[in-house]
Amino acid sequence: MTTLYITGAGVSAESGIPTFRGEDGFWTIGSRNYTPQQMATRAMYQDNPAEFLKWYYHRFVTYRHHGPNTVHQWLADKNLITQNIDGLDGKAGNKDFISIHGRIDKMTIFHEQGEMVSIEAAPWEQIDENNLTASLLELFKISTKGPQLNASYKPYVLLFDEFYTELYGIEKAQKRMWDATKIVFMGTSFSVNITQMALDVARHKAIPVDVVDPSPAHILHDNVQYFPMTAREYIAHVE
Repeated sequence: MTTLYITGAGVSAESGIPTFRGEDGFWTIGSRNYTPQQMATRAMYQDNPAEFLKWYYHRFVTYRHHGPNTVHQWLADKNLITQNIDGLDGKAGNKDFISIHGRIDKMTIFHEQGEMVSIEAAPWEQIDENNLTASLLELFKISTKGPQLNASYKPYVLLFDEFYTELYGIEKAQKRMWDATKIVFMGTSFSVNITQMALDVARHKAIPVDVVDPSPAHILHDNVQYFPMTAREYIAHVE
């Protein structure tokens, strides 16, 4: 049996990283002038890069030193696609996980969507928090003219108005879905396209699906088991 695990923000909550749609979630906390759905967009990055980068830094990058928890460690040798950008699966030792939405510790050259570009380490330690705006713009090579294609840098993160491309490993992810004989969803609200994509494959192949979450989202699938528990509790249950 080839089990594919697809994880969401609930898996990293135990590591002290807020979820997205919970009370303290990233998508409930915006900036003074914009909602999170407006902030986390390519349009905001292009039109107001200073505001975008400050929001991104405070909402994501400040958690870069948090460590993996027992769930990440259990998943370290598993077939895994994660929606999380925190990189904790890599810290836990998984050498072949797919971070389908990107990584906070990486950046890319600002490119046309669909274009393959290099992925580089983001040197966050160079940021001067006492001069945050200027420091962020300098790090990402953004001038007063705004981000420039093939010159400026962009965080390696899939934004709301962008689409899955091979830069984020979509072809490899789809192959894993089609090769799977079972899919386990952990800590996800099923609010993003990758979970719907995996569900469509599971329905087409009529393979079993486990949904693990303290308040699991109910899905349309004939062969689904709901586990209203944390991922840690699920691990204890199946072992």
